[in-house]
Amino acid sequence: MKYTTKNLRNVVLLGHSGAGKTTFSECMLYEAGEIDRRGRVEDNNTISDFTDIEQEKQHSLITSLMHVDWKDSKINIIDSPGLDDFSGEIASSMKVAATAAILLNAQNGVEVGTELIWDYVDQFHAPTIFIINQIDHEKADYDMTLEQAQARFGNKVLPVQYPMEQGPGFHRIVDALRMVMYVFSDEGGKPEKQPIPESEMKRAQEMHNALVEAAAENDESLMEIFFEEGTLSEEELAEGLRIAMAKHEIFPVFITSATRNMGSGRIMGFINDIAPSPADRKPVALESGGELACTAEDDTTVFIFKTTSEPRVGMVSYFKVYSGVLRRGDELVNAQNNTAERFSQFFLTNGKNRIPVNELKAGDIGVAVKLKNSHTNNTLNAEGVERVIRPIEFPEPRVHVAVKAENSQDMEKLVKALHQIEEEDPTLHLEQSATLKQTILHGQGQLHLDIVKTRIAEETGLNILFEAPRVPYRETITRQAEASYRHKKQSGGAGQFAELAMRIEPWQEGMPDPEGLNVRNIEIEDLPWGGQLAFYWCIVGGAIDQKYSNAIKKGILQRMNEGPLTGSNCRDIRVSIFDGKMHSVDSNDMAFMIASSHAFHDAFEQAAPKLMEPLFDVDILCPEDTMGDIMSDLQTRRAMIMGMDTEGHYQKIKARVPLAEMYMYSSALRSLSQGRAKFHRSFAEYAPVQPEVQKQLISRHREQVAG
Repeated sequence: MKYTTKNLRNVVLLGHSGAGKTTFSECMLYEAGEIDRRGRVEDNNTISDFTDIEQEKQHSLITSLMHVDWKDSKINIIDSPGLDDFSGEIASSMKVAATAAILLNAQNGVEVGTELIWDYVDQFHAPTIFIINQIDHEKADYDMTLEQAQARFGNKVLPVQYPMEQGPGFHRIVDALRMVMYVFSDEGGKPEKQPIPESEMKRAQEMHNALVEAAAENDESLMEIFFEEGTLSEEELAEGLRIAMAKHEIFPVFITSATRNMGSGRIMGFINDIAPSPADRKPVALESGGELACTAEDDTTVFIFKTTSEPRVGMVSYFKVYSGVLRRGDELVNAQNNTAERFSQFFLTNGKNRIPVNELKAGDIGVAVKLKNSHTNNTLNAEGVERVIRPIEFPEPRVHVAVKAENSQDMEKLVKALHQIEEEDPTLHLEQSATLKQTILHGQGQLHLDIVKTRIAEETGLNILFEAPRVPYRETITRQAEASYRHKKQSGGAGQFAELAMRIEPWQEGMPDPEGLNVRNIEIEDLPWGGQLAFYWCIVGGAIDQKYSNAIKKGILQRMNEGPLTGSNCRDIRVSIFDGKMHSVDSNDMAFMIASSHAFHDAFEQAAPKLMEPLFDVDILCPEDTMGDIMSDLQTRRAMIMGMDTEGHYQKIKARVPLAEMYMYSSALRSLSQGRAKFHRSFAEYAPVQPEVQKQLISRHREQVAG
């Protein structure tokens, strides 16, 4: 069946891990006739969660795309992971969805994963419905879950349904929107409609009236009808709810038992009748500052929101048609790199099952294979069209580890494999750190990195070793010192000779010239690792020809690149060259480089050297009942508490923490808060290391150098 943009519904299933998203998607597929048997996560036979690693972990780890035909709509279903380590998948899913369906576990209420997900829902201002799942569980508590949702997300959370009974005996749902009771057989599926019992009529009517008022107050014409008639017709109520959802003024609440397939059909009916089509959503923002409305009558523009690599297939691109019609064989131009891509084949998908199609209209979502030069966040346009859709903003990395191959000879192969995964996963970043002399992998959490490790092992046979990244300490001095050095080498033929004297002292911009020296030239060098070298040429009488000044400075910079204390970079030092000797034959650049390097080393050790460490500003958002444990942990990390505040439903702790104490802090914070806290960090400054810590670091470095 061919659908117009108005008949499309793009729904993303969201929720804390274990809320039942994958099981619910099985119900949707089964009820629509896409599958003839519902799979179970425990049996590793669901349409979503089809990868080996998801079946091993029994958790959704990647976004899965499915679709169903329901009444007069095509519903694209995006099943997203619930684990915070894979929040990048949520960001990409929210970019292309028109409706968010948030599942709540009736046993546990509003869990932290739901709270973190809400940040994305709020950011995209997506129309939202809540689905309280697992109503048939023996510990299910509908009222508690609803109360928590209303307390966390406000009085816009309005129940549409409630259970006549909950726990193992659950089989009846009172629907206050349609004012009917649904009665299910033990096998679930399509229910029988019955009148609401008299004993429940008062509660159902109160819920119905609340829905009518919420629908009416968001549209003036509906408000007038409501005041005149005291109610709204079914069509008027549907229109009012559609408007209210689009404005984020109502979040309807439904109930279901996904394991027993009770309630999914009614929710799909609501999505068909009330949820917005892509054409009803606000136009997407463009990089140019303009907007692009979702209409099939415009030129074709496609946006890639996800890429994966599959064995024997290659690169697989998940995309949404934002405007126009994409037809088989169309050639589009990548707006980011100006390369042409031919869509010779593209598909609709249900998990790993792909159905080739000849065209997709604006608003629809599909999958293409073997696009050569296009990746996540790329916009592709019809020839002559210049549009760039504003990219997905992925969460910043929260864990950082150094990686190396178990066999050092495999390092090049490992880096190539990691770059391949990085290309698929924008929340993963690989860095070759010249400062730390390590390969650093940045990710979202320990599980995120563990999955990468597993993939590398399975796909390449390589074993990755994770270790703590080195801390980018800096070395500097705290007082003035002088040193001289003579380099003399005679080995037959031309020799090497250079002698110089230098003064070094702490440097800061604006300080006066060195006392007692005749300054001839000043060079201020911004160092690649931060800070400066102030190089003063103070030679008088031609003791050293100024043509050697660059070589002398180069020798100093080489020594500053690997400082005497711990091998860390040196910074913020003034070096004044004030005396020396040269030889008309044996002096050369190399001789003066060697002499200046040795002289700097000797002077540095006499100048009360000091080790500096990077400090980070850390903002932690957490529930009030976890603050004590988090504060106690911060104190063990040499943190300085900078302040406390409130932000929404969270307490906010501001602290300044040494980077050396932040390794795997994401995992520690998750443990301390039962996963209910989050943090953001940013570089603050370099500050002196405590004396006892400095002694330990210097001693450790000397042991490593000694071998």
